[in-house]
Amino acid sequence: MAEKITRNMTIGEILHLNQGLAPVLMAGGMHCVGCPSSQMETLEEAAMVHGIDTEVLLARLNAFMEAMDK
Repeated sequence: MAEKITRNMTIGEILHLNQGLAPVLMAGGMHCVGCPSSQMETLEEAAMVHGIDTEVLLARLNAFMEAMDK
């Protein structure tokens, strides 16, 4: 079973789980995934800075992880 992504995980932790999540983050409006400071921000913090709905992004990230598990 794939690990569930939470709002408190850092962008670095999320990308460490699966590099394929980078395009999901970027498609959701988070174009700074390569920025050094983003590696230390939580998903919730980064979403707030970019005006992104955290719940929508979480759903997309977790759907990706679930699809990879099949």
